[in-house]
Amino acid sequence: MKQNKLETVGLRKVYPGTVALDNFSVTYEGGKVHAIIGKNGSGKSTLIKIISGAIQPTSGILRVNDTDMKMETPLDAFQQGIATVYQELSLIPDLTVAENILLGRLSYKKNSIIPQIDWKASYLRAQQVLDGMKVNIPIDSPVKYLSVGQQQVIEIAKAMSFNPSVLMLDEPTSALAQHEVKSLFNVIRTLKQKGVGILYISHRLQELNEIADTVTVIRDGLFVGKKEMGHVTPEGIVHMMFGKVEQKTRPSDLKIQDETILEVKGLTRGQHFKDINFKVMKGEILGIAGMLGSGRSELLRSVFGADSFDSGNIIFNGQLVQAPTPSLMKSLGMGLTPENRKEEGLVQVLSTNENLCLASLYKMGGRAGYINKKMEEPYIHYPIEKLQAKVPRRDLPVSSLSGGNQQKIVVGNWLNTNPCLMVYDEPSRGIDVQAKQQIFQIMWDLSREGISSLVVSSELEELLEICHRILIMRQGRIVDEVFPEDLTIEKIYTMCMEV
Repeated sequence: MKQNKLETVGLRKVYPGTVALDNFSVTYEGGKVHAIIGKNGSGKSTLIKIISGAIQPTSGILRVNDTDMKMETPLDAFQQGIATVYQELSLIPDLTVAENILLGRLSYKKNSIIPQIDWKASYLRAQQVLDGMKVNIPIDSPVKYLSVGQQQVIEIAKAMSFNPSVLMLDEPTSALAQHEVKSLFNVIRTLKQKGVGILYISHRLQELNEIADTVTVIRDGLFVGKKEMGHVTPEGIVHMMFGKVEQKTRPSDLKIQDETILEVKGLTRGQHFKDINFKVMKGEILGIAGMLGSGRSELLRSVFGADSFDSGNIIFNGQLVQAPTPSLMKSLGMGLTPENRKEEGLVQVLSTNENLCLASLYKMGGRAGYINKKMEEPYIHYPIEKLQAKVPRRDLPVSSLSGGNQQKIVVGNWLNTNPCLMVYDEPSRGIDVQAKQQIFQIMWDLSREGISSLVVSSELEELLEICHRILIMRQGRIVDEVFPEDLTIEKIYTMCMEV
């Protein structure tokens, strides 16, 4: 078996005002699965991007099989034996399995005046890749007809067609059902037996004992340690991830009122979530904690009516909502700030003024259906002043604003509808520390006014800071209800990770 090896020596990556990775040195042997974990913002993504050639380090050395490498592009990394499979799949749905595996590298017929694809040879090459992975998927099937788990395997097959020494898998099981996870692990074990060094990035501690040989922990851009899986406990891993962390708490004057705003009973949607039951009280900030793939965002979308559900009841403001839609839930007093604000929360080419009015256009139209510009003004001034958004020119596209100010515009747009419940999906994603605190302050101010909040965040420590109560969600089910004052950061991560 070929003995592959990847080494990083003093890797450092500096961005203006931020050290993303600092003096990171580690060795990964071939024929093993090396788990890499750390909380969001720890430096995992930076490390992956450097190894994959997507970005260059400020300083340090990357070695493959004892040879120093300089990778300026992902293509350079491929040529040096490093392949990466990202969390977001990049397959072309209408192309076949074989075409996706050999994308841009199909075989052509020899001695042909006009270039012609040699389909027989191409399909044979693709089949050999799948056979080498012990995978049985029809190579002539369009990938759009495959399950998510099968598509994930095809992504790996595409990477393996380059015959890499090192394969990096970024959250490979986050969207997979349990039986698909088992199939994927079988593929990984086959590659491991071939001597491939596998870097496995995951938030799911419960998977590591089953698939990983070692675990590396990154914290604040620093290498904390690399340990054999047999020599470390899940609790020990979580402690390595966080060390000593100051836990902040919400203001003490935020009181929950004795009135139910939202009640969810037995809500179920396919493989996404099952038998969900909870209540949100007036003025309460309720958090939902869980890892990627736990069903958190899917639950919020179904409650808001953006996605349908199979069974269960939603009672909002005392009214049973039989078939929720975003329009109906908005009219009843619910607002949603979606996870992807750029695509679902804002219209980037429109101005700040226009984005602040999108959810309230029905209030501004005259009898003929024209927008009354005079009526727009209160809907623009009030949220900008209330949220302290920095908007140099309101007539410029909202895309010109920072991430934090864009998020404030999303919130302001929904506050203009006079909601009694605001639903936040990843409200602090992609914004700086100061902007995060301002978003949290908005939630607290709304709580004082009796406006409730339902919050999902991957930054679980944020939920401890802002919420009255937290629901723990795993594999599509709510498995526990906890209170921030009874928890540590280590404890809540442990509960979510199924250790």
